[in-house]
Amino acid sequence: MRILAVDHGEKRIGLALSDPTATIASPLKVIQHVSRLIDAAQVAELAVQHEVGLIVVGQSYDEDGNPNPAGRRAGRFANELGNQTDIPIQMWDESHSTQIARAARIELGVSRKKRAGHQDELAAVVILQSYLESLRTS
Repeated sequence: MRILAVDHGEKRIGLALSDPTATIASPLKVIQHVSRLIDAAQVAELAVQHEVGLIVVGQSYDEDGNPNPAGRRAGRFANELGNQTDIPIQMWDESHSTQIARAARIELGVSRKKRAGHQDELAAVVILQSYLESLRTS
C-alpha cells in the first residue's frame, strides 16, 4: 500500500509518497497554498492518482503536547481532506521535520546556494519516513 505524507504550511504544502511496499519515502511535489478547500481537493486528487491507501498529515505540538497554531491549521486541513476523500487520514508528529530536512541536505554536502529556499518536499519525506519506521518497529 502506498502512503502519502503531507507537510502542511501556510504558503506551501510538501508531499511525499512511499513505494508500494511502504518502505521508502520519496519526494512527490510541492503545492502552493490557495485555500483549504482547493488545497485539500488537490491532495485528494493526487492520492487517487497514485493509488494511496493512507494519508499521513504532519502536525506540530507545543511543549505541553497540544497542537500549536500550525498544528491546529494542519488539523483543520486534515478535516477538510477527510470531507473530500474516503482514504483514511492519520495525524503524525512532525516536530522538527524541516530542521531535519535542512540538516540532511547540509550533511549531503549541498552548497549553501542550492540549499536556499524551502524544504517542504523534504520535510514531507522526513514525516513519512518517520511514520514508516514506526510501522516497522511496532
